[in-house]
Amino acid sequence: MDEVAKRVLITGGTGLIGRALMAGLAGGGCEVVVLSRSPERAGGLPPGARAERWDARTAQGWGALVDGAWAMVNLAGEGIAAGRWTAERKRRIRESRLDAGRAVVEAIAAARDRPAVLVQASGVGYYGPCGDEEITEEARPGGDYLARLAVEWEAATAAVEAMGVRRVVVRTGIVLSASGGALPRMMLPYRLFAGGRLGGGRQWVPWIHIADEAGAIRFLLENEKASGPFNLASPQPVRNAELARFLGRAMGRPSVVPVPARLLRLALGEMSDMLLAGQKAVPGRLLQMGYAFRFAEAGAALADILH
Repeated sequence: MDEVAKRVLITGGTGLIGRALMAGLAGGGCEVVVLSRSPERAGGLPPGARAERWDARTAQGWGALVDGAWAMVNLAGEGIAAGRWTAERKRRIRESRLDAGRAVVEAIAAARDRPAVLVQASGVGYYGPCGDEEITEEARPGGDYLARLAVEWEAATAAVEAMGVRRVVVRTGIVLSASGGALPRMMLPYRLFAGGRLGGGRQWVPWIHIADEAGAIRFLLENEKASGPFNLASPQPVRNAELARFLGRAMGRPSVVPVPARLLRLALGEMSDMLLAGQKAVPGRLLQMGYAFRFAEAGAALADILH
């Protein structure tokens, strides 16, 4: 596929996933436009990428860029792990996702030459806590906070399908990267020789290497048969205790100091559920489409990231 001069718009493009995706697309010859509320702070963009201002609520000032674009990727939304889930934070997390979705729909609806594809972000939290059950994309949504949030987040851009735009929903697990996200925070206690499992450690962790996260999104953008939900997680999920051992080994540190579930709940409140309950989510549809993971095994992924 000739990607030269194909325009891709990315909301939330200055975050961890957006930057990795942007680098691959720009390196492949695409014109990448990152929508940011503070474009002057979007430093370090690769050649072929630029930042444009948006208010994350409307198509005002940037909507014309959608006209003639090849694709859009909607990653926008306030981080769910940035602080305790107070009622106010929950409101901001939800509204940031729904407002961004409405802005994307508004811009696509107004375009004369609409994008061929929209990739909509979501998370494996869509399924809620699932115990040891293996979870594919056919599973029903859960009923907890993250599940309800994911359902609304995904629905925010569903209207573009009736406009003839192919829509892909990516339900992402924990993205492993040294540049940000969960891993640097996970590493801190190991640096203090105090790392170990969380709670009982038997909860499943659906994880994905940042290279595969960006690679899978690009794969789904380019594959014209791809639509609907896709789990973006390694085909080899691990239990929390196993991930702790892999991380300790990669850092050359012990992983023998568990964090009691009661302490996590005291420190984090409801947000602790995200760490103490998990999903054995597997990328069934992604594998069926033919995506080849670069890092399917957690030990190898962490060794690559940390060495």
